[in-house]
Amino acid sequence: MLVLILRLIDRIQPLIIPLCLITAWVFMLMLASSVIGMLIDVIKRAKKMHKIPCSHCQYFTNDYRLKCPVNPFQANTEAAINCKDYQMEEN
Repeated sequence: MLVLILRLIDRIQPLIIPLCLITAWVFMLMLASSVIGMLIDVIKRAKKMHKIPCSHCQYFTNDYRLKCPVNPFQANTEAAINCKDYQMEEN
């Protein structure tokens, strides 16, 4: 039985190195595509979040308890992107 296992290992051994190499490269390509996909999603999300006008609105209080007295549930969220009550802050 041990002799059969040793013979099987001797016959499979030339295939192990290329198989491991291919497996490693497939893993690296999957990892790279996952990281690139994540970066693309982060950039899209950041661009969308930069469209929120709340921090430049005159009603924005910058208080964590009540950020906006006009639209308190929409302040600093994606729902505030096209806010009807937005008014530019006067300096």
